[in-house]
This record gives sequence, structure tokens and C-alpha cells, in this order.
Amino acid sequence: MGRDIIGLSIGFGFDVHRLIEGRPLIIGGVRVPFKKGLLGHSDGDVLIHAIIDAILGAMGVGDIGQYFPDSDQSLKGVSSLKMLSEVKEMMKRNGFVLVHLDATVVAQAPTLNPFFKKMKEKISYILDVKIESVNLKAKTTEGLGYIGRGEGIAAYAVIILVRK
Repeated sequence: MGRDIIGLSIGFGFDVHRLIEGRPLIIGGVRVPFKKGLLGHSDGDVLIHAIIDAILGAMGVGDIGQYFPDSDQSLKGVSSLKMLSEVKEMMKRNGFVLVHLDATVVAQAPTLNPFFKKMKEKISYILDVKIESVNLKAKTTEGLGYIGRGEGIAAYAVIILVRK
């Protein structure tokens, strides 16, 4: 009910994927040169998946698995940007507009900062917002845990939506 009173809605998203040999590394819709890629039914784009979950959460309509299940063979290898585009249309149908997106990718390697400009361009284009409305950050785990050992990459996203 509070969401309806002020018109703002906040969503949080998280995703993690295992790094494996023989797959391209796609993060934020950008192919990042690296010796391993993310395992997933789609392209495994951990950042876009976290963003999708945050948007769905802000709208109060569930999570990514409900709309893009890994049992759906038509989604095998699909670009996560295509899924984000579908979620954007869902936002539009439900009268929501993105105000701000803040996301963090947690990876020991590779260094992601050089790719953030291109990622922000792709994400802001699909979500139909100014590039300044999209903020991306990268962190390591200082060598700790599965991410620190180079076994996976995680992403967190926080979204603010407003209902028109």
C-alpha cells in the first residue's frame, strides 16, 4: 500500500553463475574477453539477470524464474538483453518507469571497469532511460570464497521505479 501512496517502488536483485571453460563471458550484454564464461541456460549474463529480478521485485510480480524458466528450450542460449526487453515491456504495460538502477558485479577477474560504458549504453537503451540513470560498479572478494577462487561471478542490483 505504501508504494501506491508515494508512487515509488524499490526492487532488489541477485544472481550468481559458475565460470566454465568453453563459453563466452557476457556481462551487461557485452562480450568481455576472458578464458571462461558463465554457465547458464541463456547466455548466463549475471548482471542482466540481477537487474531483471530487481525490476520484477519492484513491480511485485515475482522473479526471473517465473518468466524465463531454465526448462523453456526456446530460451536456450538466448541473449539476456532480449529478456530485459520483455521485462521493460511488462513495466510499460503496468505503468512503471525506471528512475534509477545501481548494480554491483562481484568478480575476482576479469577487470570490468573498461566495459561499463558500453554496458550502461546497452542497458539504458533497452530500458529507455538516460545513461545517467544507470550506475555500475565492480568489486572483488579479495581472493575469498568461490568468487575469489575464480569459480563464479555474482551481481546485485537495486532499482527504483515510479508508477506513472
